[in-house]
Amino acid sequence: EVQLVESGGGLVQSGGSLRLSCAASGFSFGTTAMTWGRQAPGKAGIEWVSWIYSDGRLTDYADAVKGRFTTSRDNAKNTLYLQLNNLTTEDTGLYYCIRGLNVFSSRGQGTQVAVSS
Repeated sequence: EVQLVESGGGLVQSGGSLRLSCAASGFSFGTTAMTWGRQAPGKAGIEWVSWIYSDGRLTDYADAVKGRFTTSRDNAKNTLYLQLNNLTTEDTGLYYCIRGLNVFSSRGQGTQVAVSS
């Protein structure tokens, strides 16, 4: 059974930082590309944030977060990370770890990020 458990969210002030983690199990994490997505309050759908290839060498980011967010992974620990820097109120939302490159794929329960001005 695929399991993805996100953690690390919280309440921060604008300009602050957070590091999100996603513990993965139930599939071959080390050979699977992974995606981070987020859902803003009151909005339907999940916005793509970033993806990372299985070996961690290739990454890409949405324009809204490029230069501020960094995704990485530790395949030995089956863990995916997202470093969030210089946060703004627009970054508030529920952040999901997603298996594969499609935001509609298996995902965890999410971790809440709230940024205050």
